[in-house]
Amino acid sequence: MATQQQPKVLLFDIGGVCVVSPFQAILDYELSLGIPPGWVNYSISQTKPHGFWHRLERGAIPMDQAFFAGFNADLHHEGRWRAFYAREAAKKKKDGHQLSSSHIPPVPRMDGEWLFNEMMTASNHPDPWMFPALQELRASRRYILAALSNTVIFPVGHTLHAEPPFEDPVRRLFDVFVSSAHVGMRKPDPKMYQYALEQVDRYAQDHGKGSVGPGDVVFLDDIGENLKEAKRQGFQTIKVPLGRTYEAVGELERITGLQLDGGHPKIAIEPKYPAPKAKM
Repeated sequence: MATQQQPKVLLFDIGGVCVVSPFQAILDYELSLGIPPGWVNYSISQTKPHGFWHRLERGAIPMDQAFFAGFNADLHHEGRWRAFYAREAAKKKKDGHQLSSSHIPPVPRMDGEWLFNEMMTASNHPDPWMFPALQELRASRRYILAALSNTVIFPVGHTLHAEPPFEDPVRRLFDVFVSSAHVGMRKPDPKMYQYALEQVDRYAQDHGKGSVGPGDVVFLDDIGENLKEAKRQGFQTIKVPLGRTYEAVGELERITGLQLDGGHPKIAIEPKYPAPKAKM
């Protein structure tokens, strides 16, 4: 990233950036079932903007059995599965690998509720590279630390329910926290970024730090389409690679001039299942 100016605001996604990525749990699950990686994310993407996942992240529906039933149904949609499998087969053929498009297997049987809870449980742990960096950034007091995250609201009784909702060790580090499920918008909706900018600008002015414009913000996310919209809004961006958050920490060190490395070994997180258990 070619930084044009020293930022005033460091704006972080949460899942896959500040906490362990839920995508790692998805990848592990897909590999354990022996299906081409990417099906779950494809299914979620193809149901936007009104899929069960997207409505949950906007706070439009509660996390209840109706949500889990709907999410599970989305994961078992035959038409989307056939389109996904044909796409992956074409990619494999181009790369010289085998994946038959003439015989598309049945939609894989998946437990959507189990997968969802596995993802949320995995991402309830601070990232071993980014969390120490956040602590150092907080201690420096040189930047406004803000979060812009697609989130869900855990109901009372759920093991991950917290009251108040932003009091865990990671979220306490932020001056401003914009949660999709609490504001009724989700990335990459342009209005979500504009709202976040308004919030950090208000915080800056209330605390004697002047005003904040889009170019004053560096945004970190692990999803490409979220970063593309951030760029369109005028933000500087850093892509956070799955399992290699330390690379983004290194970029933050370059931008800020601060020592942010917490000493955790720079070894990429690998899937639990390095190869499919069954051939397609």
